[in-house]
Amino acid sequence: MSNETRRLIRDRIDRDPGIHFRALTRALDLATGQVQYHLRRLDDVTAETVNGRTHYYPPEYDGWERRVIALLRRETARDVVTTLFETDGARPDAVADRLGIARSTLEHHLDGLVEHDVVEKRREAGRVTLELVDPAETARLVRELDPSLPARLTDRFERLVDNLLESPE
Repeated sequence: MSNETRRLIRDRIDRDPGIHFRALTRALDLATGQVQYHLRRLDDVTAETVNGRTHYYPPEYDGWERRVIALLRRETARDVVTTLFETDGARPDAVADRLGIARSTLEHHLDGLVEHDVVEKRREAGRVTLELVDPAETARLVRELDPSLPARLTDRFERLVDNLLESPE
């Protein structure tokens, strides 16, 4: 059973690079301790913690790719990146308006995207514009991701709460 369980875990990580721990346990319907035990014995799986969540990857991903994939698993961050593909040198207010999110929500996601060299904030003449650091590599990683339904629902719930909190009373 041990080898079979490890194979299931490794196969899931191969199919879904960047899957976080809880999603892995849910997807395989295994106990958390069981998954932890087998993950420790998989030498060819890399763990990366981003924003408090541990994500798992096959060995072919480098550090930058792992962090970008972890960030792009969040629908809002992915939407920000997609918007920047469509609008070169976009202003933050325009991105927030286009996505229908609060500016604070945008800034929250931008913090990680800037920190991990996905997005660059350029300041010229008192104006801030947003640009992708490496559009070609970022586009390749966006294409590799197919977010799960629970991840999409969590992100949409966060947007709903943000909109409710931002709405005038």
